[in-house]
Amino acid sequence: MNKDTYPFQVLKLSLVFLLLVFSSFSGIEEKFSRINASNEENLLENSSRIEKDGWILLHLKGKPEALGFQQGSLLAEEIDDAFSALKPFLEHTTHRDWAFYHDAARDIFWNHIEKEYQDELEGIAKGLRSKGKKYDRYDITALNGYMELSEYYVPFLENQKHPGSSLNKAPGNCSAFIANGKYTEDGKIVMGHNNWTDYALGERWNIILDIQPEKGNRIFMDAFPGFIHSGDDFAENSAGILITETTITQFNGFDTHGVPEFMRARKSEQYSSSIEDFIRIMMDHNNGAYANDWLVGDTKTNEIARLELGLKNHKVWKTKDGMFFGSNFALNPKLIREETNFNPKDSANSPNTRRVRYEKLMEEEKGKINIESGKILESDHFDPLLGVNKGNRCVICGHVDTDPKGCPEWDWAPFYPGGAVQGKLTTAGLASHFQFWAHMGHPCGEDFIASTFLHLHPEYNWQKDYLRDMKAYPWSLMDANSPQ
Repeated sequence: MNKDTYPFQVLKLSLVFLLLVFSSFSGIEEKFSRINASNEENLLENSSRIEKDGWILLHLKGKPEALGFQQGSLLAEEIDDAFSALKPFLEHTTHRDWAFYHDAARDIFWNHIEKEYQDELEGIAKGLRSKGKKYDRYDITALNGYMELSEYYVPFLENQKHPGSSLNKAPGNCSAFIANGKYTEDGKIVMGHNNWTDYALGERWNIILDIQPEKGNRIFMDAFPGFIHSGDDFAENSAGILITETTITQFNGFDTHGVPEFMRARKSEQYSSSIEDFIRIMMDHNNGAYANDWLVGDTKTNEIARLELGLKNHKVWKTKDGMFFGSNFALNPKLIREETNFNPKDSANSPNTRRVRYEKLMEEEKGKINIESGKILESDHFDPLLGVNKGNRCVICGHVDTDPKGCPEWDWAPFYPGGAVQGKLTTAGLASHFQFWAHMGHPCGEDFIASTFLHLHPEYNWQKDYLRDMKAYPWSLMDANSPQ
């Protein structure tokens, strides 16, 4: 070999070697890519997404990680959009950035969550990452617990620093009822709920989950994007248990060593086969967050119950012939006195005025309550304080955005963009077929137009980047057995 050509031969051989190595790595990468795609395809097996009348219905089935991956993948855009609203919303309203919530979820919640649900939360993060969305397990945990952290943990911290400074923070979300016996048309259980919350988040509360887990009961419920629980709450399961609630307004209390409410709620939705099961699960290591009056029914026994669950106090009422309803008022005097800043004698506040209206309507509809009368109940606009039909804070289908007083009971300023954002109704018969009626948007049928609202109320321009129109869709029958 000519010594002058030797370096070129070496270079040539080196290039050939590098090409072989590159080809080998490319082959390995392609192989791993195929394996990863195959694994993702297996995880997505038996899952599907259907859109109907403003709702997104997901069928999820499998082991915990698969359930999570399916939701994260099928709802990647909606979950990402939810974060795009939630992060700036919480930063403005609580003066804490997302890093605070991410770290709180890691430090306070994660080790109190059972592995089954850790795997599902991790699965959602993996499903999101498969679609190019960069979130981790603590982001998804904070998302699921955002109400607990922002409305209970943050006030808890503030009250530690400045006692009495945050006694008005716990919200008054939702109106609901459950009835049976002499109150319903056929004597069997009827349950209804409309979700009150901030429009910026509530207009995104349009997910319906049909979850068939590896263990426990099948669940059919509404949810916020990325939730493993219902959250607002409205659920039915294959053991015939029906669950809803309304929050206890102006509640004060939080236990950093307790189990997150969202995990207990999901566990009760999945593993309750009786009212007693539900009560036991919800009370097990209760952290006090998202304190509610839970309305529960067992279609097997035709019994209904009200569990009023604070942190220090709880009380249970049961009946096979009656009704319970909620509009954010507590009934137990001891709980009210020791754990809230609520005035049960204030006839002008939202919980008490809605309570008066519910009492009248439930008696008027006694013996007739069914799906159609439930739709009327959930869309009611009569203000008993003024004696007129008017959309405001005092009606069951709330419209605080039109109320010059706002909702001071939970620190909503005048004309705050919040109120009833959707509604659901079910009966024992519908639940036996995994069905319920749902209405996206104000149950009364009125639209909320963001640009019109912000023109009238520029003080809320801090929401302009993520406050959207909330159109009222028709009532629609949701069916877990709809074609996938």
